[in-house]
Amino acid sequence: MRTLVRHKNKLPLVALAWLLAMMPLLSACMGTNAQDIGAPGRATSTPAAGTEYTLKTLSDSTGLAFVGVGGSIDGVRNPTLNVATGETVKVNLIDGDGAEHTISFPDFNATSSSVTKKDDQTSVTFTANQAGNFEYFCTMTGHKQAGMTGQLTVGAASSGQAATAADISHLPDDIPAPIGNRDAQTVRVDLNIVEKEGQLDDGTTYTYWTFNGTVPGPFIPVREGDTVEVHLTNPADSKMTHSIDLHAVNGPGGGATVMQVAPGETKQFSFKALAPGLYVYHCATPSVAHHISQGMYGMILVEPAGGLAPVDHEYYVMQGDMYTDQPFGTKGHLNSDPDKLMAEDATYIVFNGAVGSLTANHPLTAKVGDTIRIFFGNAGPNYTSSFHVIGEIMDRVTPDGSLTSPPLTNVQTTTVAPGGATMVELTVQVPGRYLLVDHALSRIEEGAVGYLNVTGDPNPGIYDYPPTPTPAPTATPGQ
Repeated sequence: MRTLVRHKNKLPLVALAWLLAMMPLLSACMGTNAQDIGAPGRATSTPAAGTEYTLKTLSDSTGLAFVGVGGSIDGVRNPTLNVATGETVKVNLIDGDGAEHTISFPDFNATSSSVTKKDDQTSVTFTANQAGNFEYFCTMTGHKQAGMTGQLTVGAASSGQAATAADISHLPDDIPAPIGNRDAQTVRVDLNIVEKEGQLDDGTTYTYWTFNGTVPGPFIPVREGDTVEVHLTNPADSKMTHSIDLHAVNGPGGGATVMQVAPGETKQFSFKALAPGLYVYHCATPSVAHHISQGMYGMILVEPAGGLAPVDHEYYVMQGDMYTDQPFGTKGHLNSDPDKLMAEDATYIVFNGAVGSLTANHPLTAKVGDTIRIFFGNAGPNYTSSFHVIGEIMDRVTPDGSLTSPPLTNVQTTTVAPGGATMVELTVQVPGRYLLVDHALSRIEEGAVGYLNVTGDPNPGIYDYPPTPTPAPTATPGQ
């Protein structure tokens, strides 16, 4: 940790009056007392009605959610709903926050009508005719990504679909100590290829190719004038040849021409770090785009002589686009899709290798008044990023990672090309949660979002909610 001083189908709403009028008929048909229809927390099992659950929508400071009502799921956020194979399943939905919501079980072609105001109720009924673990979620745009998603487990032997694996996300604060004010020297960098299964999303895994087992790979700090020795090892059990191209290198292929490393081999080369800047490195073995999209990228910082100005926190964030056979959100193990890659049709766009890497798993943190530096890189391989921190103005931005050019000041959004980087600095003055995004905002729904959680005292002089009332103007006599 480099902590320093510087360091989406809406269905028509079913009228509640119709539902009340039909309760006797429903009761007769379903073998359930009319007063029990939609009763909070009912998780009943009868020969006709099967299993019934009730969920209520919630919006709070951590996002959106379904919350269980009654029974074993009471108060549980996005509870797992357990049913037997072949059962009729009824899920009641209560609007608890006044916004429009639905609940959908797409694997069973079942989606409720919308609830549109607080205390509205609706329900969806279907037959659980296949065993396994399945996702349920709200279909309103962005609500799933904001947290409204859970799991339906059908059958006792239904644990085979959702998948788990190692967390491959590089911690955003895992950065070596700054170089600071020292003389140039020889620096050795050891990188190991690791092909491994990792967690792409909740219940979703993917086979990553990595440097040192994380995405992105290690953050490499050196000083202007350093001689850098790069040692790259590809273990014998790897399936592929791999390499490295560092954008900080002056020389053919950025090193890749001499660093094609077959399984079981180690190779090395050295270069002089001539130009201060923030640079991307990546695998450059054909197909280069494929290797990058599998996770083979990172950043190297060449500090200027004397180092960088001190800050309270430094963070390391990289964006990457990924291409899978299966749609976004599919559970289980996903495979890469070279046709989507060549068509530049990404399935996932993520920060630090996975959905949720910088939200639920490893959010950035700070206190009111802290200065923050974010080393942001875009691995691509195809998509340009429009990096933005919602609720903040970036004090200084180093376009294209050029540390010798004057920084831009007071910047809202900065463009980062594939294979490019930027260094942004900001000071947080108000507590709360700030979102790191690519301002091509539909990409949030493909995974490109992170949190910066700021704690501390409120600052009503800068941000006040509810707003302080402004006194009404006093009428001038005679008017």
